[in-house]
Amino acid sequence: MTYSERKPNENQTISDVFILVGFSYLTRLQILLFLVFLVIYLVTLVGNLLIILLIKLNPSLHTPMYFFLLNLSFLEICYTSSVVPQLLAHLLVEQKTLSIAGCAAQMYIFTIMGLTECCLLAAMAYDRYIAICNPLQYRTIMSGQVCAQLVGASWTIGILVEVVQTTWIFSLPFCGSNRIHHFFCDIPPVIKMACTDTSKNQIVVLALSVLFIMSPFLLIILSYICIISTILKLPSAEGRRKAFSTCSSHLMVVTLFYGTALFTYLRPKSISTQEGDQMISLMYTVVTPVLNPIIYTLRNKEVKGAFRRTIGKSISSHNQRN
Repeated sequence: MTYSERKPNENQTISDVFILVGFSYLTRLQILLFLVFLVIYLVTLVGNLLIILLIKLNPSLHTPMYFFLLNLSFLEICYTSSVVPQLLAHLLVEQKTLSIAGCAAQMYIFTIMGLTECCLLAAMAYDRYIAICNPLQYRTIMSGQVCAQLVGASWTIGILVEVVQTTWIFSLPFCGSNRIHHFFCDIPPVIKMACTDTSKNQIVVLALSVLFIMSPFLLIILSYICIISTILKLPSAEGRRKAFSTCSSHLMVVTLFYGTALFTYLRPKSISTQEGDQMISLMYTVVTPVLNPIIYTLRNKEVKGAFRRTIGKSISSHNQRN
């Protein structure tokens, strides 16, 4: 995460609005970008809502793994909805302004959903670890109460940590130019607007990031080390294939989510550019949420089977009414 101070001659306090520069430099492509992002957003909403409905309507999917997946889909809807609608609106207007209060609200929602997803992905990795490494006690360990506690803990950590961090950011004085060179109110570009020394606070923010973002990531890695070790010890190739298929979708989602996020926040400032930052941010705010339901449906026989059964019941019910 990078920080910068305002120049001495840029001491005019920002009191009303920020201007999100976003993709203003792509003047001739605004309408095309709007259409592309709109289609992706709609597919994201439909895909994740479909997963939620399938899990709710099919008792065969009322298991811990799909309980976590339902919560992940809900998170993805909130996560991408905190950014994309405002991005779409700004692609259609010249004045790409956002009030400071609106900017704060967007950051609250985006960061809470992001950190909660980090913790939820760790809970899903733990679920897969128990299922593969301790299958005989899986139902006992991963009871409904335990699953609810893991999800509740994920939300609690996300809300508490990010409310504190975002509140601190927006307690800083903003001055100088009110132009944010990004398409939404992400932490790095907003904190650059502060006209006070943030170097001491940087240590606290970095510590929070390492503790609450990297810790779930390390737990995921540790879980998969144990999972892979257990899978390799299985006697049959078919058993190894089935065991790996139960966690491959989750592993792909983790790779997409953490890969883009870690590259964004931990890469050296020397190789960072405004256009490059925006392209990478598009990956984890627009592209990744649309890929998750595709990964979980195309690679999951149970979800595809539930979808066919649900469609079959709907057609049968419709024919009976007629």
